[in-house]
Amino acid sequence: MSVLTRDEAQNRAARIGLRRYTIDLDLTRGAEVFGSTTSVRLCVLEAGTDTFIELEAAALHRIALDGDELDPTLYADGRYPLTGLGEGEHEVLVEADMHYSRTGEGMHRFTDPADGETYLYTMCCMSDAPKVFACFDQPDLKAVFEVTVTAPPEWTVLGNGVATRVGDTADGRWQLAPTQPISTYLMAVAAGPWHSVRTRHAGLPFGLHVRRSLGAYLDADADELLDITRRCFDRYHEIFDEPYPFDSYDQAFVPEFNSGAMENPGLVTFRDQFVFRSAVTEGERQSRAMVIAHEMAHMWFGDLVTMRWWDDIWLNESFAEYMGFQILTEATGYTDTWADFGVRRKSWGYDADQRPSTHPVAPEPDGVPDTAAARLNFDGISYAKGASALRQLVAWLGEQHFFAGINDHFTLHRFGNATLADFIDALARASGRPVPEWADAWLRTTGVDTLTPQISEGPDGWELRLLHEGSRPHQLTIGCYDLDADTGRLVPRTPLRWNVPEDKTHTAAGRRPDLVLVNDGDYSYVKIGFDERSWQTIAAALSGLPDALSRAVVWNAARDLVRDGKLAPTDYLDVLRAHLPRESDVVIVQGVLAFARGQIADRYLPAEQRPAALATLVDTCRELLARTADGSAPGLRLAAVQTLADSTADPAELGDWLAAGAVPGGPELDPELRWRLLLRRSVLGAVTLADIEEELARDSSATGQEGAARCRAALPDVAAKEAAWAELFDKDDLSTYLATATAEGFWQPEQHELLRAYLTRYFPAVADLAARRGPAIAQAVGRFGFPHHAVDEQTLRLGEDCLREANPIPALRRRFADELDDLRRALRVRAAQATATPATAG
Repeated sequence: MSVLTRDEAQNRAARIGLRRYTIDLDLTRGAEVFGSTTSVRLCVLEAGTDTFIELEAAALHRIALDGDELDPTLYADGRYPLTGLGEGEHEVLVEADMHYSRTGEGMHRFTDPADGETYLYTMCCMSDAPKVFACFDQPDLKAVFEVTVTAPPEWTVLGNGVATRVGDTADGRWQLAPTQPISTYLMAVAAGPWHSVRTRHAGLPFGLHVRRSLGAYLDADADELLDITRRCFDRYHEIFDEPYPFDSYDQAFVPEFNSGAMENPGLVTFRDQFVFRSAVTEGERQSRAMVIAHEMAHMWFGDLVTMRWWDDIWLNESFAEYMGFQILTEATGYTDTWADFGVRRKSWGYDADQRPSTHPVAPEPDGVPDTAAARLNFDGISYAKGASALRQLVAWLGEQHFFAGINDHFTLHRFGNATLADFIDALARASGRPVPEWADAWLRTTGVDTLTPQISEGPDGWELRLLHEGSRPHQLTIGCYDLDADTGRLVPRTPLRWNVPEDKTHTAAGRRPDLVLVNDGDYSYVKIGFDERSWQTIAAALSGLPDALSRAVVWNAARDLVRDGKLAPTDYLDVLRAHLPRESDVVIVQGVLAFARGQIADRYLPAEQRPAALATLVDTCRELLARTADGSAPGLRLAAVQTLADSTADPAELGDWLAAGAVPGGPELDPELRWRLLLRRSVLGAVTLADIEEELARDSSATGQEGAARCRAALPDVAAKEAAWAELFDKDDLSTYLATATAEGFWQPEQHELLRAYLTRYFPAVADLAARRGPAIAQAVGRFGFPHHAVDEQTLRLGEDCLREANPIPALRRRFADELDDLRRALRVRAAQATATPATAG
């Protein structure tokens, strides 16, 4: 299908305006297609206008303009031409059958293996609305939406507006209240026999919805979810002048959802893994709460005021990312959210910003020439780096001026569209500061600055300078700490406030601090180094830092030093072994263990050192288990059990846990833990297909189906690998989730020799699969199915050949380009022999 170019969108927006979509969806036509009838009211601004309407139809039955029938055979490549339109009002009517999706794009259809019930939901972002209804699909052609739906009579229908059943129940007809003007990518419908929890707040209906088989788990968490929702809703009303702009607030947790969530006005859709059916840590509950706050921020920034074109996607995502963490801190019991951001999210931005595919937070318009290019910018730059930049902007402007500018922006552009220039002008008016200059430095540039302390000592005191590599201004804090040798604690001195590039030196009497921590508090987006004395202090006393956010800054910096070849991976593991057993913040524990397990053990260390690295992780986890044996920290205990299970070389111990149904001392094994243990036993060759089928009989849910697919693909024999390969590449019926699970199980470092023959087949097979099945599958199999264990020149050469010769679709080209850059980095880390100390960092 054609992609929409920016030039086409600008041309169309200059010639037409939209009034209203009237959409009727018939969801009773079987398992393959649904009926979609759309009437579009538009106003043509210039006589003789030529334009087009988009749809991706299984069958186009009828198209009419102002009551006159048009020739359906002119429909081609996802577009129908509308030529010679006269100035004034027109109506386009389209009747079509549309395909259901198994990849989460358009109208997704899912049948729950637990009970046979079927559920449907739309995902129109960013250019998939034409898979659901005929439309002029670009963000700056907003319109009112009136939607009716015919569904099986036992189903419930949800949408952007309040849904009301009309006529006889047996007819299955639903009418959705008309929306305010919104963009096509925000239209949403969800239908099925939902289990719902409903309430009212601030005069509006609020609802939580999930498939029936997860209903008990939603009920268990409903009070928590609604409390977070109400608190965030009230806090946004305290800081925004514009009230919530829609008529209801439903949150639907839907199956096989590709993203974390989607900000459809009045009907936010979330992946249903956020309805926890097994034990999770407080960090995971906090992450779920952040996503709730993030999506609610979009109701104002993204839905009320929408970008004009996709070059300003950061205006949506960076703002919602920043507000999600900040509002959670202000309005809920989660007070360490910025440590969570530092550990889970910020490294996503740092990594993306150091690849060749990096781009400015706010790219120039010609940097996003079409929707295929725009899709690639939903990444760590637009989310994590952009949110970091906004946090720095708030530190510079002050919160009062920042929100004054935001409210001015909302007032001027409510239910309309805006650009970066509009946003910057509003902040400049409110603050009187040179915000355009700040924006040029922060939003129009790429890459990560580095700040490294340089400390000299003399008889009268000490002096600090910062070596600055980069060009951005930074307003940050420098922490100064003294080591208490008796307790191992790091005692803070008065921190230094530092402006880069204005501040050049700091001189003080007395002895220097044992630790100088640049960017303490994590207010800026910058890599940091350490002087030699500071690193020695970290190695001896990292767990003695009193604040979790400070510890997160140090762990992130150590991660960067490993990735840059300036800290030996084994030295990182030594610090982990010494200090992680004493860590109290579960998000830090999970983040550090994940990096050590997934990157250091599997990629940065040569194969002969991997067993020792895994043994270090197992020993660390056992110490965490011993520390938490009294039940005082169940989240830490769960995190330790998970990584121990992923890392052990002893399948017998895991088998004993499975037989007992519990880890000694707890926790009991819930379904997710059982599948996790079975996966590791599968990798180690300690289970059979029959064992996997027995577990699937115990847990036949959708998650169980994924667990079984993952375990089958992980078995260390040729027949299992060939069967998994055929499921992935020779068939086109796997959902994105089942494809992801199969891909996750396939490549295992322990099976390197068995897998060697598949390396040459992988790259062309994925390119063919992506061409057939589209961006969602391309992203899944290109990411989760990449042979990360194969850190060698052959893998790099095969990938480069694919990029050069196979012409992969844009989503896969970007995925492979990023994966290959990460592979080059892993090769550099190995080649560097990682002997440099942080004293030379930067």
